[in-house]
Amino acid sequence: MPHGDPTASPTRHTHADGPRLLADIGGTNARFALETGPGCIEQVQILRGADYPEFTDAVQAYLKLAGQPAVRHAVVAIANPVQGDHIKMTNHDWAFSIEAARQLLGFEMLLVVNDFTALSMAVPQLRADELLQIGGGSAQSGHPVGLVGAGTGLGVGGLVRGDGHWLPLASEGGHVAFAPANAREAAVLAYAWQFHEHVSAERLVSGPGLELIHRALLAIDAHPAAELSAAQIVAGALQDANALCQETIDLFCSMLGTVAADLALTLGALGGIYIGGGVVPHLGEYFARSPFRARFENKGRMSALTQAIPTFVITAQYPAFTGVSAILADKLGEHH
Repeated sequence: MPHGDPTASPTRHTHADGPRLLADIGGTNARFALETGPGCIEQVQILRGADYPEFTDAVQAYLKLAGQPAVRHAVVAIANPVQGDHIKMTNHDWAFSIEAARQLLGFEMLLVVNDFTALSMAVPQLRADELLQIGGGSAQSGHPVGLVGAGTGLGVGGLVRGDGHWLPLASEGGHVAFAPANAREAAVLAYAWQFHEHVSAERLVSGPGLELIHRALLAIDAHPAAELSAAQIVAGALQDANALCQETIDLFCSMLGTVAADLALTLGALGGIYIGGGVVPHLGEYFARSPFRARFENKGRMSALTQAIPTFVITAQYPAFTGVSAILADKLGEHH
């Protein structure tokens, strides 16, 4: 399905009910945009969550920046489970009632969905030039699709086909137990157990996870302790050829390969595995030659299955906006 550039205006049709507010809230950044008509996503702004005490403060700040448009309908993708009215973020300190926020902001509808539910719904609309295939395999049309993305946390999602529509699977798969694949990873896990009773995949396969892997390797190899940020680790690996930073990145990519392959087998994701999140795009070309795909394909008796499943990095700039737009349109009874 073709989809226009999210910052362009491929059609002059406008929504009869006025501009719609789209938001994508992660553990670090809150991204906002207005959808003025089908596929017309404009006025994209990225605000730092830490700069605003409450979710509604960030929304009001964006609307002020956008010229106080008269918004009736809004949809928010958030890096969090969404069950019932109360939202309390896992990787940020915002907590709010959806209904109270709707009333305070004066919206007729405020829809809140999991961020990977939104990303899942964007996948069928992504163009070929918004994807980068890593390794071989080919997608089988109509079969389940899996999504995984490392950022402030580890997002996991899926899509299954039913009744002529794609149905997103809400998931907190990032919190499954981390599974080491070799002695080095087992040593990293043993280090992490000193600080966390339950070491989830997210503890290691995320931006903060890069930092934890690096600290673990320093301790395991009896180097002096050092606190490097994820950005410093990436720069150390890609620009400075620092061996420990490179091993940190390689372990991260391997671990992501394990998570992606586990998801592929769990869902039977013959439609492919799609990789989002903020970390992998920062790795650039390094990711394509990293151990990710080799680990993904190395599934013992199931290796022939995972070798046939393609893996794609999502390179679209704001894919979640495409997903939340589709979810809101469906909720309003619009089927394009």
